[in-house]
Amino acid sequence: MTQQEIILKTQRFVQETLKDAEGGHDWFHILRVWNNAKLIAKSESVNLFIVELGALLHDIADAKFYDGDETVGPKMARAFLETLQVNKEDMLHVERIITNISYKGGNFKQAFASAELDVIQDADRLDAIGAIGIARCFNYGGFKDRAMYNPAIEPKLDMTKEEYKKSTAPTINHFYEKLLLLKDRMNTETGKNIAQKRHDFMEGFLSQFYAEWNGEL
Repeated sequence: MTQQEIILKTQRFVQETLKDAEGGHDWFHILRVWNNAKLIAKSESVNLFIVELGALLHDIADAKFYDGDETVGPKMARAFLETLQVNKEDMLHVERIITNISYKGGNFKQAFASAELDVIQDADRLDAIGAIGIARCFNYGGFKDRAMYNPAIEPKLDMTKEEYKKSTAPTINHFYEKLLLLKDRMNTETGKNIAQKRHDFMEGFLSQFYAEWNGEL
């Protein structure tokens, strides 16, 4: 089986698996990350096959929807890739990407590094900011029945990994606890350039939000 055939079969597998997923973590999220990853990869020295596989499978079983179990995604990805007889080295690389790609809070230190992970991580983080990021943030907050905003509940900027996973804070807090931090955590120059534009858009949104909330506009 050629690499292109493997990519095509992986695309179909992910589309089918995530067809009923929450709107911020569905096939269209994967598609955007996949496209972002291919764009960023053009300026990086990477194995494009690994980049595409990792991007397609990075959220195949997001731990948020599996009681916080971070082992489900890597296991599901490996089981699928084994059916395509992908070589063990490539499977292990993709597994490590899936295990280490997520934000998991500001104090989390990832245990694996590769140029391919850098590209996919940037692509995934870009989808968490800007106009799409804002839409995804409020979509997930509604999905979890969280308050939109509560001025009495301040953002926590020093959460541990476990505190971050268990947080039930209002949606606006998530901007300060994650989204506004991502610009300075991008790995590639392409990612940094795109992130700056999306970051500026979010800051403009927040200014408008507070003005409307406080009856100033």
